[in-house]
Amino acid sequence: MVRPGVRVAILGVPLAVTLALTCAACDTGSAAAPSSSPSAKGGGAHGAVSAPVARGSLSWHPCSGPHQAMQCSSLQVPLDYRNPGGRKITLALSRVPASAPQGQRQGVLLVNPGGPGGSGLSLAGVVASGLNPNVAAGYDIIGFDPRGVGSSKPALHCDQSFFAGVRPDYIPASSHGEQVLQARAKLYAAGCEKSYGWLLPYMTTANAARDMDAIRIALGQRQINYFAYSYGTYLGEVYATLFPGHLRRMALDSVVDPTGVWYQDNIAQDYAFQGRMTAFFTWVAGRDGVYHLGTTVAQVRQAWYRVRAKLKAHPVAGASGPLIGPDEFDDTFLQGGYSDSLWSGLANALSVYDQTGGTGALISQYQAYGTQNENEFAVYNAVQCADVNWPRNWARWDSDTRTVYRTAPFQAWDNAWFNAACAYWPVQGPAAPMQIRGASLPGILMIQGTLDAATPYPGAQRAHRLLPTARMVVVVAGGNHGQSLGDPPNTCVNGYLNRYLATGALPARPGLVNAACPDLPVPSTSG
Repeated sequence: MVRPGVRVAILGVPLAVTLALTCAACDTGSAAAPSSSPSAKGGGAHGAVSAPVARGSLSWHPCSGPHQAMQCSSLQVPLDYRNPGGRKITLALSRVPASAPQGQRQGVLLVNPGGPGGSGLSLAGVVASGLNPNVAAGYDIIGFDPRGVGSSKPALHCDQSFFAGVRPDYIPASSHGEQVLQARAKLYAAGCEKSYGWLLPYMTTANAARDMDAIRIALGQRQINYFAYSYGTYLGEVYATLFPGHLRRMALDSVVDPTGVWYQDNIAQDYAFQGRMTAFFTWVAGRDGVYHLGTTVAQVRQAWYRVRAKLKAHPVAGASGPLIGPDEFDDTFLQGGYSDSLWSGLANALSVYDQTGGTGALISQYQAYGTQNENEFAVYNAVQCADVNWPRNWARWDSDTRTVYRTAPFQAWDNAWFNAACAYWPVQGPAAPMQIRGASLPGILMIQGTLDAATPYPGAQRAHRLLPTARMVVVVAGGNHGQSLGDPPNTCVNGYLNRYLATGALPARPGLVNAACPDLPVPSTSG
């Protein structure tokens, strides 16, 4: 869904590079001896399974992070919830404790930044700092690294050299070029099976939701509150389906379409990102006096592809060899589709390189936004490939990608190769996505930009229809992925979020657009 490496800015802190969390407790605990071989269905089923976790069993320790009150802990959970006495894995947790008087506290608020593969440890501190202080004070705000991620044990890695150096061009120039990229995808899938074949069947969103319920039990809570972005919204949808009685409040920002998980959702992204790239080109064209890349969208687009071709022929060198080729260039500019706060820096880097050949600004943008984290990539593939079965005939991928490329070339091949390992994955997921059910849920707050590319608006509204107690705040013409707690802040959006978490209040307008907020002004050339 949301590609690893995505930088959704929350309070000016990129979620994929949030402040490092020093957590001694996160390193404690190791997997028990292996149990019998897991089935290909990975803990099966979409049914709820109770976790064998002792209530109130967590021990918290101070740790450094983006909030002075940050604490850390760890929790062992079953690898396979059908075999709760078998092999264990360890989740890394963080907490900013509630500071309100006991009678004003509202329980725990679990938070998730998205992914699959995103670390959530620092997000607890970021959310605690971003909410209205009186609202934040009422909650124990809990971050966690989902299974396989970051400080959780084990941390999934399949090929730590996969992103080393300059990679083959995403856009294949010939059938041979396409075969080279297919071979990379096959090798990555094989590496995952070789290194962590025992873990892969259990790397599902449903099991991550069961892990969340284990966290609830360990915290000694009858119910949880939940706030998430992006893929984290799908995790919330699945949790609500499996454990409806365990949910008190749920706020979902930038909402995943659960009916398209995951092949169709990725195709929908391709078309939406083309629109965001056109918006970026339009913004640059309106500032030709600053960037000198052209006064029309066509001219700016031509400059962008001119630079891409130059990087393919002559990659930018780093300290230890080739650093930025066409793929690394694409990955960097993709981030502008997630947040237009990055447009100024990206445009400047493009302009400097195109006009003078200077590489400093481009390298800075790549290092800040374009580099890939192989653990995130491994978890991203493991979860998406196991959640649901993907097409196994490469001819289908090739045909669909070429169809998309004709009208939406920016991400067509890039996105295909980011997910291509699923065509060869050793685990076959269910034939269809989990059916999301929400009839018996408490009121849910959804927040969505109409031009969001990573979780396109039509899909978010399909999720809305499946969760009839949800009310959606729509940011009209908003293209940023992650509308709440941003920098600069959207006070309208933040107001709805704070009121909901404080009192459960939801917008009352009927229909699919229950409240509307204006988008933020377009960014200035200074960023």
